[in-house]
Amino acid sequence: MITKEQLEKEKLPNHIAIIMDGNGRWARRKGNPRVFGHKNGVAAVRDTVEACAELGINYLTLYAFSTENWNRPRTEVDALMSLLLATINKETKTLLENNVQLRAIGDLDSLPRKVSRELKEAIDKTHGNTGLKLVLALSYSARWEIVNAVKNMVSEAGKGLISIDDIDVNNFNHYLTTKDIPDPELLIRTSGETRISNFLLWQLAYTEMYFTETLWPDFRREHLYAAIADYQCRERRFGKTSEQITDSVNSNS
Repeated sequence: MITKEQLEKEKLPNHIAIIMDGNGRWARRKGNPRVFGHKNGVAAVRDTVEACAELGINYLTLYAFSTENWNRPRTEVDALMSLLLATINKETKTLLENNVQLRAIGDLDSLPRKVSRELKEAIDKTHGNTGLKLVLALSYSARWEIVNAVKNMVSEAGKGLISIDDIDVNNFNHYLTTKDIPDPELLIRTSGETRISNFLLWQLAYTEMYFTETLWPDFRREHLYAAIADYQCRERRFGKTSEQITDSVNSNS
């Protein structure tokens, strides 16, 4: 088992993103409805956030609710929204105590009014915190985000605010919901599934991916440490060769 002390502090990822998968299967294995799994997944969120804050991770993005999740049975969606509301109310004090800043990305206008209001209040209350930035992806879809960005760019082009020559990778980033958030270095997905499910498609271009069989309600900080340790063993080349990376390190040392 990997411990916090075994991690290399100088090689910690700046931004970790997590697809929190397996709540439903965890509940079914215990003979309970899916909502039971979602409720128990809150403990995993709490422990992971606390562990990231203690390590000094700057950004943690959690895929909490996708646009596709709206297609689930109405009873489950309502239960998820109620759980989200209760969790925001309960955890805001803890976020303040731990200097964690809450953010959110996604089609937030599609959230129930009460959830949207409580979320905005929690974001406003924690805005001055300078520690971990906790980003909740809510009613989020990467394809929605990219299409929305294109629409906004076309709109500005129609008003003469930008031209086609202005459009490049950096400019496009400005129109994404993550415009003020660096790309993740590490993506973790629980439950054994090995796909990214329409999550941060643009931002994951050079992200290291880690898949674990652990179901989300069972995920704890030791699982996080294992993912980070695995990440720290990888060579991040960004299209370069190993020799180029080595030469660059040697020239800077």
